[in-house]
Amino acid sequence: MQAQLIALDWGTSSLRAYKLGPAGRVLEQRSLATGIMHLPDESRDIAGVRCSDGFELAFDAACGDWLDAQPGLPVIACGMVGSAQGWSEAAYRNTPADVASLGQALHTVRSLRGVDVHIVPGVIEQVGLPNVMRGEETQVLGVLQNLSASGEFLIGLPGSHSKWVEVVDGCITHFDTFMTGELFAVLSQHSILGRTQRSAGQFQADAFDRGVHVALSADAQRGVLSTLFSARTLGLTGELAPDQQPDYLSGLLIGHELAGLPGAAKHKPIILVGAAPLCARYQRALGLCGFAHVSLAQEATERGLWQLAQAAGLTQSATEA
Repeated sequence: MQAQLIALDWGTSSLRAYKLGPAGRVLEQRSLATGIMHLPDESRDIAGVRCSDGFELAFDAACGDWLDAQPGLPVIACGMVGSAQGWSEAAYRNTPADVASLGQALHTVRSLRGVDVHIVPGVIEQVGLPNVMRGEETQVLGVLQNLSASGEFLIGLPGSHSKWVEVVDGCITHFDTFMTGELFAVLSQHSILGRTQRSAGQFQADAFDRGVHVALSADAQRGVLSTLFSARTLGLTGELAPDQQPDYLSGLLIGHELAGLPGAAKHKPIILVGAAPLCARYQRALGLCGFAHVSLAQEATERGLWQLAQAAGLTQSATEA
């Protein structure tokens, strides 16, 4: 089966490449550890020219053989590759944003091979404190492919910087960011809370649930800066074993994050996108917080890139093919 598109999910630490066929079907995929902060530095020939540019080298390693086989394949990329530290900066687009507006705003960089790489812009919201995302907008659009074109949804993307994206009638209208994952890593590795922690090797559900409940309790009214200390004191008083403390801290932070969501969100369908183990934690915590309508989505990035490529006219729709 002939490919119709090369789609790249190019972030800070990794580069995922997809060769997509008709209707966005994944024909082949590969993952490389060459994110924008980990680019290769060993020079080699590309298209008959000696090259030392890390972005060119990573791009060629990711899909050079696919382009050799089909030189005319269009290429689309999302993620930090379009940041100020990336290959070429794709300016943010303001909310509201949808497939059509983002698909018509792709930023193009010409590779050494002579192939244009079309980079998806990030999204910025400038109401109150500014908020940005780059890469998550593509995942959101991929999720929307299988949802009704009308209606309101809340899409959660857990991670180092978790995003909660409000979608109305297929359009990104508002989003919030919580630095939950990064804060968990910093506290566990570089604070006194990590001194008494021990890895359990398996999920400590009771400890996690206790953390979520504390984040929802009257004690939490003093804020997360107060309740965080309980991850230490519950250990000192023998109420949390060392191997329970990491999951208690995880539940506490996720609980505080979910407590920050608007109350109306409990009545909206929620879709989670991300790594399965982390999404499972969030799904469990959402249930404890009273969010009843929660589902999981997969393959969101590649589906989003396909949708954007269609909106940009880079590929044919199923009816045109």
